[in-house]
Amino acid sequence: MVNQLFAELAALPQVEAIALGGSRAGTHYDEKSDYDVYLYITAPVEEAVRQEILSKYCSYMEIGNHFWEYEDNCTLKNGIDIDILYRNLEDFTADVADVVEQCHARNGYTTCMWHNLRTCKVLYDEADRLTALKQRFDVPYPEQLRDNILDRSWKLLHEAMPAYALQIQKAVKRRDLVSVNHRTAAFLEAYFDFLFALNRQTHPGEKRLVPLAKAQCAVLPERFEENLNALFAHMFTKPDAVPEDLERILKALAKIRVTIPPQPETIK
Repeated sequence: MVNQLFAELAALPQVEAIALGGSRAGTHYDEKSDYDVYLYITAPVEEAVRQEILSKYCSYMEIGNHFWEYEDNCTLKNGIDIDILYRNLEDFTADVADVVEQCHARNGYTTCMWHNLRTCKVLYDEADRLTALKQRFDVPYPEQLRDNILDRSWKLLHEAMPAYALQIQKAVKRRDLVSVNHRTAAFLEAYFDFLFALNRQTHPGEKRLVPLAKAQCAVLPERFEENLNALFAHMFTKPDAVPEDLERILKALAKIRVTIPPQPETIK
């Protein structure tokens, strides 16, 4: 069924490439795994056209959501969810190049789009432009990028005046649990950006970060998972303990901050 859907989408004149991402692009998926599909388009495809095609295969459709990227969020008739994201290849290229070639760090998830590109499975590529893009960015992790992410993330975590750890301490004193939650999420974004960069691993995204870090990162802080679980346990039940939890996490991170894992020939 999905192959028929992909064939119909590929036949649209605006579609120049289709890629499959997420777990479905690899080997670690089952029959319940969602589909993350990326359509690289040269011009917008009318919503009515997309709805007509998707209605053949989907029992539920939300057409044209734009909460993050522009996408259609649907449920296939077999009960599996499918997200179809519409991208311009030039814009996507510029975004990845800004990170990989210009080495600009961000406030978390810095290398996610690079990871998305290098791990996606190309299903259709009319002029081989997406394939060429994958080849262009199939490069070792840039050392300058690594240094920039480590520097920016460490400042956001601990050193800068508006560092997340300090903001969380203030929120705890005010008993502002909404702010504690919000700033802790930002803290963890910078924390995992730091860990993956330290190990020269592209950031895999929002899901399953603890097991993925354990599987992919040769260097992790002492009591990595234990310290995180303590933080999660205390955030809303014992918030006064959160500053101490953060201090333990940061002390463990500081110990590996200058650790340099061996440079692999290619990123894994």
